[in-house]
Amino acid sequence: MTETTHTAPAKVPRKAAPPRTPAPDGGHRDGSLLRRLTPWLFLAVPLALLITFTYVPVGNMIYYSFTDWDGVSPDRHFTGVDNYEQIFTRPELFRVFFVSFYYLAASVVQIAIALYFATVLSFDLRFRNLFKGILFFPYLINGVAIGFVFLYFFQDGGTLDSVLSFFGAGSGHAWLGDPASANTSLAGVSVWRFTGLNFVLFLGAIQSIPGELYEAAQLDGATRWQQFRHIIAPSIRPVVSLSFILAIAGSLSVFEIPYIMTGGATGTTTFVIQTVKLAFQFNKTGLASAAAVVLLLIILLITWIQRRLVPDEKVDLV
Repeated sequence: MTETTHTAPAKVPRKAAPPRTPAPDGGHRDGSLLRRLTPWLFLAVPLALLITFTYVPVGNMIYYSFTDWDGVSPDRHFTGVDNYEQIFTRPELFRVFFVSFYYLAASVVQIAIALYFATVLSFDLRFRNLFKGILFFPYLINGVAIGFVFLYFFQDGGTLDSVLSFFGAGSGHAWLGDPASANTSLAGVSVWRFTGLNFVLFLGAIQSIPGELYEAAQLDGATRWQQFRHIIAPSIRPVVSLSFILAIAGSLSVFEIPYIMTGGATGTTTFVIQTVKLAFQFNKTGLASAAAVVLLLIILLITWIQRRLVPDEKVDLV
C-alpha cells in the first residue's frame, strides 16, 4: 500500500505596503483649523442678522440718547446726560411708570388663572382639548383687532353696558372716561389676551412630569391638591419664575392695547407710548432714546434681582 503524502502549498510572500508619506504639517493644521471654523461658518448668517438688527440699533439708540437729535436733521449735538436728567427730574415724564402697576397686578391675575387651568386640564377630563383651544385662542388674535373689539365692548352703550342692563345693573359710567376705570379695563383686556400664553407654558411643563409620580401618589392616597403641592409646583418652578420675568417686562413695556383703544388719553399713557410720542410727535429722538435706555436698564435690573432672589434649582423628584 502506497502512502500518499500531502505537501502544503508554498506561501506566496505578501508584498509589503508602501510606506505612508506623512502629510505635511500644513495639511494637519488646515484640517484642524477647518474643523474649528465649521461651527462658526454655520453661525455666520444668524450672527450677522442678530448684530445688524439688534445690537447695532441698540448701540445707535445709546448714542442718540446723549444728543439732542430731532430724528430728521443730520446735525446731532452732544448734550451729555441732559436727557437722562430730564427723565428723572420732570415728573410728567417719569409719572407714567405708575400706570404699569395696573398691568403688573393684571399679570399676577393671569398667571394665577393660567396655572389653575393648566393644572386642572393636565388631568383626565372630558373635552379638555376643547378647553385648551378656547384658552389659547385669544393669544392668536392680532392685537389691533383685540383693541378695536374691546373698544366697542367698553364704549358708552356698548356690549358691557348692554349685558349689565340685562341683569338690571346698568350704569352710565364711562369705562374709558377716567384714569382708574380706564386703566383697570385695559389691564383686564391684557389678562384676557395673554392668559393663553402662560397657560401653554405651564401645561407643557406639567405634562413633562413623569406619569409614574402621579401613579405612586394615587396609590398613597394623595389628593389633587397634594399632588399639585408636592409634585407639580416644585417641577414647574423655573417656568413660573420665567413667567414672572415676562410679566414684569411686559407690564413695563405695554403699548399696543392702550395705544389703540385710548391713544394714551385719560391717564392711560404708558412709558412706551410716551417714548413714541416724544420721538415721532414732538421730534425729540434724543430724549426718547434716553427713555428707551432707562426702560431697558430697569427691566434688566428687575430681572437680575429676581434671578438672585429666586435662583434656578435643579429639581429631582424621581
